[in-house]
Amino acid sequence: MSEVLAGQRASSSSSAHGDEDAEPATLQVRALGVNSRRHSLVSNVSFSVQPGERVALIGESGSGKSLTSLALMGLLPEGLVSSGSAQFAGRVDLLQADERVQARLRGNDVSMVFQEPLTALNPTKTVGKQVEEVVKIHRRQLSKLERRTEVLRVLHDVRIPDPERAVEAYPHQLSGGQRQRVVIAMAMVNRPSLLICDEPTTALDVTVQSQMLQLISAEVAKERSALIFITHDLAVVSGLCDRVLVMYGGTVVESGAIEDVFTRPRHPYTWGLLQCSDLEDVPRGHRLPSISGSVPAAGNFPPGCVFRNRCPRADERCSSMPVDRQVGAGHVACWNPVLGGDLQ
Repeated sequence: MSEVLAGQRASSSSSAHGDEDAEPATLQVRALGVNSRRHSLVSNVSFSVQPGERVALIGESGSGKSLTSLALMGLLPEGLVSSGSAQFAGRVDLLQADERVQARLRGNDVSMVFQEPLTALNPTKTVGKQVEEVVKIHRRQLSKLERRTEVLRVLHDVRIPDPERAVEAYPHQLSGGQRQRVVIAMAMVNRPSLLICDEPTTALDVTVQSQMLQLISAEVAKERSALIFITHDLAVVSGLCDRVLVMYGGTVVESGAIEDVFTRPRHPYTWGLLQCSDLEDVPRGHRLPSISGSVPAAGNFPPGCVFRNRCPRADERCSSMPVDRQVGAGHVACWNPVLGGDLQ
């Protein structure tokens, strides 16, 4: 599977970077923050995504990945506010746009695939009705027959068996993998410029997970959509994405090309994540590698470097905020980066 995904990824990446001078970034995020009344939950997150490029956001639960995506979609829970900017296609700031503009963009120019398809689908409506609603909201000029044609097209594209029959089915009548295909169909039916996937394969078994990853890769390649893929599973994105942002404590601690970060991690947190994910070489009877401690609750991260209370390399300098420094083609925010070390 990784070879197939890597081939599709390479094709989309070369296409995207070849046109960087001709068109603006699909998404340009600057100093994104998410705050409650009492705590800063996401702080100073900056990155860009070019047309056709795939960017992964990885980190443990509680690192701020999902809050980042919800802020971009204008779907933050009540009581949370965002700051910074997120320029979409150089023409609208997703963080500052009013609800009318956000509603026009959601499901059309910007789409999202959530983790659990049962919560994303209405159990009282057929699959066909739900996919058709997404088409109808954003393409009112289409006739009912044209909308049905679009629904059947996208269900066929995501490889739903017998689309003519599936449009009349209710979500509970489909398998978990088929429901997730429907959710992907709803996200892709209007050919969005940006697709955000938040842990879309976590609830699926390994075989279905592989199918979903290949499907997502194929769909974004076909439409040349930019992709933000959020996960805590490093193996999932290794063959899917071009670049990776490693998040911890609501901040980006390291970023760079997938190949560079996964083979030569610079931040101690990234190093720990990769050590924990590579379990094949652990001899039987030996203790599995782990990162000491656990992710603190919101508001309980230490001042300065947010990882210092779990970091084996921490010293007195880590009580102040580390400066983001360029290392090769990537960036790392650390006073004591792991320099010159390879995982291979």
